[in-house]
Amino acid sequence: MVDESAERFGVLTDAAFERSRRRIGVPQPLPNPPHNYEVTWDASRHFAYGYGDDNPLYCDPDYGKGTRWGTLIAPPTFLYTMGEDAAPRPDPETKALLRGDPFAGLGSYQAVMEFEWWRPFALGDRARCLRTQVGVAAKPSSFGGRTAHVTHDFIFANQHGEPTCLQRGTWINAERHTSRERKKEHDLPEPYSAEQLAQIDALYAAESRRGGQPRYFEDVVVGEELPTKVKGPLTTTDVVVWHLGWGMQLTPPGAFRLAYRVRAKAPGLYPANALNVPDTVQRLHWEPARAQELGLPTSYDYGGMRETWLCHLLTDWIGDEGWLWKLSVQHRRFNFVGDTTWLKGRVTDKRQVPGPDGAEVRNEVDVEVWAENQRGVTTSPAKAVVLLPSRTGGQVILPAPPADSAEGIVRYEMDRIAAEADAGS
Repeated sequence: MVDESAERFGVLTDAAFERSRRRIGVPQPLPNPPHNYEVTWDASRHFAYGYGDDNPLYCDPDYGKGTRWGTLIAPPTFLYTMGEDAAPRPDPETKALLRGDPFAGLGSYQAVMEFEWWRPFALGDRARCLRTQVGVAAKPSSFGGRTAHVTHDFIFANQHGEPTCLQRGTWINAERHTSRERKKEHDLPEPYSAEQLAQIDALYAAESRRGGQPRYFEDVVVGEELPTKVKGPLTTTDVVVWHLGWGMQLTPPGAFRLAYRVRAKAPGLYPANALNVPDTVQRLHWEPARAQELGLPTSYDYGGMRETWLCHLLTDWIGDEGWLWKLSVQHRRFNFVGDTTWLKGRVTDKRQVPGPDGAEVRNEVDVEVWAENQRGVTTSPAKAVVLLPSRTGGQVILPAPPADSAEGIVRYEMDRIAAEADAGS
């Protein structure tokens, strides 16, 4: 039995690691209701506008009717805003195991996020989400000393029980005081010249998307580069507008009395500000003073923002007839308020894969993409697999999930992870 009394708030302990390992494979209830219960015209449009995308496929139902989808569909990472809890009601022992966070009080930083999409979220769809922890590991870090790398799977299915997508994320948990003591030097943005801003604006003016013109598999050349996009210079307003479509994610939604009720149950989510007023832990993304208290020079973006920006680069390139199947993003550097991010990519491989019956062919293209700041530093490298239509084979064939249910996908994931662990031992 785990001695939970040996766990200490804000401190990495062996007891915390032990309890975290016992959670592997156990469905965990989602802490908050979804920002959106249903894919609506407004919800999809607000989300897309929040990252600078006005693709009518995501924003105009009439346009969607004329596409292969026959309706408006939501952007790929709209899944962040969806997902009613699909975890079974835990028994008393499981409830005790899942009570609280073994790593409560630590700084939590997103390190890796992986996605697989099998079908779109279409207008009117609802979603259920099954969350399961699939890994935890102790690793050293020059930024935060001893750290805990925790990996979770989020498996989504629509209202018909059809699996739609998988999100697999790894977060690094580090003691905050250690982060302050051992912080890296961070390069802060400097004021922009009129010439620099004009160059950024010129790239915005030149931005284009493939839209309804198919990008055919046969026309793609290994080594070709994707048109560059830009996001920035990042402002606090950009973060606020992002939240309008994304929701709050960590802190439950609501203000004043609603926030008070949450704070009464989880005071750690509301550390006091300079006026001694409790406020959300998330404010470090828009309040520089809070970021500085945690050893960072100023506020910064979310990993989910850069993942979505990279999706924007890819979906504009593949067009409305293409399909973004897989994306794996690593977050290596902070993107501070004031930084500018260039989104770049190149084709690294392409292949045709026969379907299960041998007749259908899936046209796969591997793309290396990355986010690069104004100093030429790659902040988030990533890899993607996209599916394109063929001039001879017709529309894209959507990929099949590894199982027919969320529970089946959990079993598949556990078997896969166990096999990888055996191979590495």
